[in-house]
Amino acid sequence: MRYPLLLTFMLCLVSRTGFTADYSTYSGAELFKRFCAACHGTEAKGDGPVASSLSTPVPDLSLLSQRNQGQFPTARIIQIIDGRTIINPHGNRLMPVWGDEFLRSEAGDPVAERETADMIQKIVEFLRSIQNTTRK
Repeated sequence: MRYPLLLTFMLCLVSRTGFTADYSTYSGAELFKRFCAACHGTEAKGDGPVASSLSTPVPDLSLLSQRNQGQFPTARIIQIIDGRTIINPHGNRLMPVWGDEFLRSEAGDPVAERETADMIQKIVEFLRSIQNTTRK
């Protein structure tokens, strides 16, 4: 019981430190490393430093296309990142593990909405670029 609580606290602390940061110049790989690598690993294999402490196995995101009949599931990935599709380890729409960075669009600010959409698109393109299409 102590570890999940500690993990949640650590993830919230890390995610809150960058709330006002400007990520507009970050590449998709840099955004992924900033927001996703703690669980998914820097190469998205599901082997991040936090992964072993989670009760739910962390998926290998380089196999998204393989698990989706060879098609990269763009819309689903966008909805997972922006919180419209809830993935329990990510938290609910009001508090995903990456903090408020992907919730800026709720403010109704068109600039913030565009920045958020751009960040998400960069992460999606990074994930698309690392897909392993070799059948196992």
